[in-house]
Amino acid sequence: MTGTVLSGGISVNDTVEIPSLKVTKKIKSIQMFKNPVNSILQGDRAGICVTQFDPKQLERGLVCLPGVLQTANAAIVKISKISYFKGSVTTKAKFHITVAHETVMGRGSFFGLYSNINKDDDKTDFDFGQDYLYQEELLNLTDPKSSGSGEEDSLKLPTAQFALFEFEKPIICSKHFLVIGSKLDTDIHSNTCRLAFHGQLLEAITEPNYAETFLPQLKVYKIKKREGVVERKVDEYTVICRNLFKKETNMDAFIGLKVTLSSGEQGIIEGGFGQGGKAKIRIPAGLSEVTAQMLCGKGGKKAKAKASASEVEPTAACHDASSSDSQPATIIKVFLDFKRYIYDPKKTMVQK
Repeated sequence: MTGTVLSGGISVNDTVEIPSLKVTKKIKSIQMFKNPVNSILQGDRAGICVTQFDPKQLERGLVCLPGVLQTANAAIVKISKISYFKGSVTTKAKFHITVAHETVMGRGSFFGLYSNINKDDDKTDFDFGQDYLYQEELLNLTDPKSSGSGEEDSLKLPTAQFALFEFEKPIICSKHFLVIGSKLDTDIHSNTCRLAFHGQLLEAITEPNYAETFLPQLKVYKIKKREGVVERKVDEYTVICRNLFKKETNMDAFIGLKVTLSSGEQGIIEGGFGQGGKAKIRIPAGLSEVTAQMLCGKGGKKAKAKASASEVEPTAACHDASSSDSQPATIIKVFLDFKRYIYDPKKTMVQK
């Protein structure tokens, strides 16, 4: 076998592995430019002779010390978009992924890191303790305008971008291998760049069932936003909200989450109300006087009947609102913000 040492070194009588064939062989001799040598190092081009091996079994590939290279079904890659590629690089889109001597089809899921790190540090291991924001598209960090980001959006760009690549067939690789993504099916006569992105492989995922064993430790989240409307006030500390959830939503998963009213009050979801997807919200600090007056006209038929049966004369503001069948002009909205980790099997929702 003839080739170039990419890293490390080997010597005569060492045992080497051919990962693609899953066999190990012992080195009988080494030659460089027809001269026998005892060992070779990184950058040397040489021929090695191994015991009992049919050269027809291997046309092109990698040879290493046993256990150095892995057979990966997926990989985590620190990635950058190539500026000359004019198309978009979207999550779940298919690309030709080249690692070492192999090119396979694969899909990528992109996510960014929004914290202070050294952008020029290309040899750091992947940090599973960090939170990463899910991205629908790979951004061009060297030219934010080409990614559709304005000046304000450029301030919110990630400090680094990563991808989870899932390969259609396993590849032979190791940490820090160069990864290139391309659209090789593009017309070769078109005047366009076919290379879409490049990066460095940080984690090779060897488990066949990695979706259950590996991905749950990957903390990639999506930011979720929901918006509803306060339908009526129950008392000074409780309101009923509609349109925040669908009728079929399991309300138990949202109990205890914090919400914000457009009037400024902070609330906590206590549970569902009725069968129409409405929610009961507790306002720990109580509604402000202005908000309470705004909600006086939102009591519905039951509230009006109760008000007419009461011996206490309502305030002028509440009386005017209750006497009209129309809703008040000012609508009080309810905002629910949280993040959900996409690989968490429990689909846990987290708030700051």
